Amino acid sequence: MEEVINLKPPAGSSFNNLTSLTFSGIVSRLIQLALVISAIVFFFMLVVGGIKWILSGGDKSQTEGARNQITAALVGLIIVFAAWAIVQLVQSFFNVNILEGLNVQTR
Repeated sequence: MEEVINLKPPAGSSFNNLTSLTFSGIVSRLIQLALVISAIVFFFMLVVGGIKWILSGGDKSQTEGARNQITAALVGLIIVFAAWAIVQLVQSFFNVNILEGLNVQTR
């Protein structure tokens, strides 16, 4: 015997927009979340690398490790912002709004 699961939230709750979830909406939100999380992670890697550089005390190997971490963090930030720029270019040229539910807009 199959049970019916009611996923509709109670009236007046803040989860009312969960009833209109679509696959494209979920994918677009995951893309947004990945961009935000990766930018935050690379920013903190940059800060930690700077702290390591300050605390290296002139030790060549520790300074080199901190420099490598800062370089990796900067490259990561550039990649994240380049991905965001590519999404914006796709939206401008092809009228495909990836960050708002993969909607194709006609002008």
